[in-house]
Amino acid sequence: MMEKEHSDIGAVTPEAIKISRKSRRLISQLIGDETPEDRIRQRCVIATGDPSVAGILRFSHDPVQAGLGALEVAAEILADIRMVEAGIVKAGHRSPIRTFIGEGDDLAKREGITRTSAGVLALQDKLEGSVVVIGNAPSALLILCQLMESGRGRPRLVIGVPVGFVNAAESKERLREMAIPSITTVGTRGGTPIAVACMNEIINLYARSGA
Repeated sequence: MMEKEHSDIGAVTPEAIKISRKSRRLISQLIGDETPEDRIRQRCVIATGDPSVAGILRFSHDPVQAGLGALEVAAEILADIRMVEAGIVKAGHRSPIRTFIGEGDDLAKREGITRTSAGVLALQDKLEGSVVVIGNAPSALLILCQLMESGRGRPRLVIGVPVGFVNAAESKERLREMAIPSITTVGTRGGTPIAVACMNEIINLYARSGA
């Protein structure tokens, strides 16, 4: 059994720490507290207020250890949109964070593709060894999968949880079929809160490990 009185690294005031610990105790009774994956499930449930989220998370090819290893070497974190970037905690690690959106706007206009897809293409030379966090853009995840399949950059970890009814489920299924560490959700559900929660819990685990 893992330590019960853990709090999130983002909780810095006495009241925030108290709330964080109480939330963890309540959720751990619902979904368990045995593994690092349980900790990520807990945080996603807390972030969404929805216990059913725990059941749609999928962990492939030991993504937690991959994420911890990436933080150890200060690998760059690449997020799909600014909301995801803003939500990722900046304390407890040395990894720089940047977004895909805004990096390939000229390409998006020229090719008629989404800005996030263009951003992935524009930053493809940054993919190798990175951590990619996608919470909103299925098109970006599909482009990322294409690049990885063609050998043009292999992230250490992909958190791919885009939300929506067009290509969201398909893009995540495609990612799960690849031999790369990933965290995904099944179906159309996902979004910024889940993407940020997954990344922040890995940061939390890293920081609390004393690394």
